[in-house]
Amino acid sequence: MKNELTPQQMGKQISRLRKEKGWSQEELASKIGVSRPSLAQLELGNRGLYISELQQLSRVLNFSLDDFVSSRIEEREVSYGRETKAKKKESERIPTPTFHVSKLRNILLYLLEHCAGKPNVNEVVLERIIYFADFNYYEIYEEHLSGLKYRKLASGPFPSRLDGVLLGMIDDGLLQKVKVPANASTTIPKGAIRFLPLHKANLTEMKASEKETLDQVLLQMSDWSEEAIVEYTLRDMPVYTTQAGKEINFELTFYREAPYSVRRYA
Repeated sequence: MKNELTPQQMGKQISRLRKEKGWSQEELASKIGVSRPSLAQLELGNRGLYISELQQLSRVLNFSLDDFVSSRIEEREVSYGRETKAKKKESERIPTPTFHVSKLRNILLYLLEHCAGKPNVNEVVLERIIYFADFNYYEIYEEHLSGLKYRKLASGPFPSRLDGVLLGMIDDGLLQKVKVPANASTTIPKGAIRFLPLHKANLTEMKASEKETLDQVLLQMSDWSEEAIVEYTLRDMPVYTTQAGKEINFELTFYREAPYSVRRYA
């Protein structure tokens, strides 16, 4: 008896076969005549698969319908040997950012130049702005921006190594750390931490695409309160679908929908 696949398992099959072809979601969606968000929902297992779509997928991804809806497609992959297993493992990896301290420092200086003086921007708001800059840039260009990795905590995405970089910038005289006093007239919670830039960012070390992404995030979010930006972040697809304590996969940005998606899909 065949072991029928669930919608979620079918979605994973589609995603895996697409990646083996080296195609983006946009490319496969175009080949089978659906929208990119529709394909994203298929890969997540959030909607059913029409017979016509399954036939199109079978044609462009080169599998039999009978094998696809059973466990035999998994068996077929295993029978190909070591080379296929290695390709499968590579296609399912979490994209790993390359960490460069100098680049992250420059990004932090640029962001703080433009938002540190606002009465709402504390350490939490800054972290969320960096998060959206990183994941928006990856969604658009499929490249990493700051090089930070993120892990999901109850409060949202936690950027590893950011604290150490900020402390190093303070020690080097690039930033000043201040605590909001109890009698301050501000929307920031009393006792919250703020960072003030003491140097300007070097724009010659920044790509036009990087600056544009940072500017767009600043324009959208730099006036948001801590409560608003934290709540918004928790509903972003990469954060929402990641289990607590796990590293957040940058490729989950390709499953975003409005108002989070920033890439213009055909």
